[in-house]
Amino acid sequence: MPLARAARSTTVRLVAVALAGTLLASCDSGTSTGSAGSGKAGEITLTIDLFGSFGYQEAGLYAEYEKLHPGVTIKQTDTEDEQDYWKSLQTRLAGGGGLADVQGIEVGRIAAVTQRQADRFEDLNAYGAAALKGAFADAKWSAATTKDGRVLGLGTDVGPEAMCYRTDLFRAAGLPTDREVLARKWSTWQGYLDLGRQYKKSAPAKTAWLDSVGSLYAVMTGQAAERYYDTSGKLVYEDSPAVRTAWDTSVTAAADGLSAELDQWSPPWNQAFAAGSFATIPCPAWMLGYIKGQAGDAGKGKWDVARLPSGAGNWGGSYLAVPRAARHKKEAYDLIRWLTAPEQQAKLFRKQGQFPSAVAAITEVADAKDPYFSDAPIGRIFGDAAKAAPVQVLGVDDKTIADQIVNALSEVERKGTAPDKAWETARRGVKNATG
Repeated sequence: MPLARAARSTTVRLVAVALAGTLLASCDSGTSTGSAGSGKAGEITLTIDLFGSFGYQEAGLYAEYEKLHPGVTIKQTDTEDEQDYWKSLQTRLAGGGGLADVQGIEVGRIAAVTQRQADRFEDLNAYGAAALKGAFADAKWSAATTKDGRVLGLGTDVGPEAMCYRTDLFRAAGLPTDREVLARKWSTWQGYLDLGRQYKKSAPAKTAWLDSVGSLYAVMTGQAAERYYDTSGKLVYEDSPAVRTAWDTSVTAAADGLSAELDQWSPPWNQAFAAGSFATIPCPAWMLGYIKGQAGDAGKGKWDVARLPSGAGNWGGSYLAVPRAARHKKEAYDLIRWLTAPEQQAKLFRKQGQFPSAVAAITEVADAKDPYFSDAPIGRIFGDAAKAAPVQVLGVDDKTIADQIVNALSEVERKGTAPDKAWETARRGVKNATG
């Protein structure tokens, strides 16, 4: 999932635009060099602190790494809500204590790291990261690179967008379930809302068309090149056509009663996956693993994936970074280099859905299908979306601005707050949060 600023914006394509290239030898997924790789450092525990669902543990990658590197134990901590994670990370960065060897950074925060907090993280070039540059999409790499050339994180995934839906609920409401038919019917967002109104007329009891208007807003703004800042670094969200269109569409969905009125990442939202409380959810690739984790085995075969209305977009994607205060810096770098290598990225996509940022991995997963999602051709659907997604301008307060707007939309959705009043609340929230 997707920050006042005095510094430049970073323009970044969050997807790979080339599907060719040769994997550099230093990206090899075998035993890494250094004390952790050789086992000569003795018994060490590497700590990794993440948010949401990166999928490494679920895909068995930690166990695989520990087997390849005797003496290394990996301990993960995880915060479900990225906002809570980021606040905690800022506190620990300011104090210098309590930091893990590896910290996850959401793409909407990476400009804040490179422009405001570069002195708090290791320059990975010191451990050989420069040799990995050609293995990643250019813009994914450049987003984590400071103006003076320091590399502060290695890219994990990108978030090409689609729409996930419950075929059993569609069938019960008398709607088609074929992914290609649906993609044609909701080729526009207006078509998506129209189909939602049809669903509402015959919807199974206690179900809604979509989970949250906040997720609708997030996925729609992910389809735009400019959202919150322009290429000069000017804050433009108040006059952004992309923001206004996404806001108005989300408000309409709320007014029409199409939403389950759930705050994303909240316990009720999590429980709703298993309960089958909504029929559709805007779905960046990383959401696949989250759905599997929340809906469980009972959801297998009930979900499917179709193309997104109104074209491609990107929502989310992350980085792994090593804080200056990490206890095991070299060993931490060896771990993140291995986790982000093409072999591991490809394996992670096939098992959990995180779409690769490594060029070689994108080619490898092109034919991937997912039995959990009714054998949807996820490699093709998300691969096509990744290639077509726009270049996005990222700023240091992108995520903060997005969070304030989504919070205001939640007020419209759940409390019936007037949209104009909610928008003013969002504006004040942005001003207070960004200075």
